[in-house]
Amino acid sequence: MKKLVSLMILFAIFGITCLSFTSTASAEEIKMVGVITKIDIAGKDAKTATATLKDNKSGDLIEITVNDDLTLDKFKDHRIVDGDEIRCKYEVVNGKNVSKLFRKTAGC
Repeated sequence: MKKLVSLMILFAIFGITCLSFTSTASAEEIKMVGVITKIDIAGKDAKTATATLKDNKSGDLIEITVNDDLTLDKFKDHRIVDGDEIRCKYEVVNGKNVSKLFRKTAGC
């Protein structure tokens, strides 16, 4: 009986350990506020753009890939331009910073 209880506890600990390692492998969402220094749109009908932001906290330049149509329209209509302060959330996917949220801090 003691061996059975010990074996069940061992399997429970093993299962919890496995679950804890798999949850840390998920992508982390990063938040930042920064000023746009450069916007690169591939063309008039482009489905992606790259915006370079200067992080307000660290001063580092960070390139963010933007895929959503609403933000791309704002780039094309010049509602978001160089010098605007942006609040964004992004995650690293295949070595690229991909935008999940990209908005002006003052609203748009």
